[in-house]
Amino acid sequence: MIDLLVAGGGPAGLVTALLAARSGLSVTVLEPRALPIDKACGEGLMPHAVELLSELGVQVPGLPFRGIHYADARRGVDALFGAGAGRGVRRTTLHTHLTDAVAAAGIEIVPRAAGRITQDADGVQTAGFRARYLAAADGLHSPIRRALGLQRPSRGPSRHGLRQHYAVAPWADLVEVHWAPGAEAYVTPVAPELVGVAILTTARGPYADQLARFPALAAKLHSPTGPVRGAGPLRQRVSARVHGRVLLVGDAAGYVDALTGEGLAVAWAGAAELVACVAADRPGDYERRWAAASRRYRLLTGGLLWARNRPLLSRAIVPAAARLPRTFTTLVNHLAR
Repeated sequence: MIDLLVAGGGPAGLVTALLAARSGLSVTVLEPRALPIDKACGEGLMPHAVELLSELGVQVPGLPFRGIHYADARRGVDALFGAGAGRGVRRTTLHTHLTDAVAAAGIEIVPRAAGRITQDADGVQTAGFRARYLAAADGLHSPIRRALGLQRPSRGPSRHGLRQHYAVAPWADLVEVHWAPGAEAYVTPVAPELVGVAILTTARGPYADQLARFPALAAKLHSPTGPVRGAGPLRQRVSARVHGRVLLVGDAAGYVDALTGEGLAVAWAGAAELVACVAADRPGDYERRWAAASRRYRLLTGGLLWARNRPLLSRAIVPAAARLPRTFTTLVNHLAR
């Protein structure tokens, strides 16, 4: 019987597996999809996420960015990171490097999906494997979370994400967040001649229609490359992260929004707590430790999303950041660490 079976071979699952192996646990990953896996995301790693990858010996290419730039149609403001740079990197490139690191660690990735899950006092069984614990890292719409009855109805407007790449040279070493009524556009430099533009919105419609909300940004973009990818609804509410010997991690553990760009950093912080609880054979501690590791993200992102969903407050977000640049920088650095 292995110590930990990880269901899901995305970045959350692979980092969980790497941390488990580093802790001396035996681990196997289940992932039925062909690798590498692409996904609609902003493709920016915050400084803490870059630091964790370095600690794991995973060096990814891409482009560094020094901070975040907020802009609306009239003004803009920069918030620079106080310690270390973030990194823009194509999702497929990041996934390839994580997959290579998992292989180098001797961790097997089995091309199989988790099926029916059974568990007893000593272990969990699924997909022909028996393990002491199962880490459910199967994504935003986690089938395991739903099968275990841990999904809760989401409240508020439904937000979705769309992403397109453009074969243009990055014009800034910052991640730009452009604000328009009902939508934001996130511009991330990911390669010397490539930027990714992710749009988060409550409106449904083609990517081109969404981009038209940002005329100044659209004027800089030409030569789209690759498909438009989408994801959503983003808000996912979960009743618990622990169900016996099954522990939820990454987006499967619940998601607020991509507004603050912390998705992978929070997922990997949760992975570290999960592995610590499995290594100590104390799964009951995971809920509390996950909550502590994600509290800053949930509070700040939840508060910003609350304001974003109220038109009068939403229009004041960028002006307030411009009037209070030190406060804006402090908030950004709270999220970055």
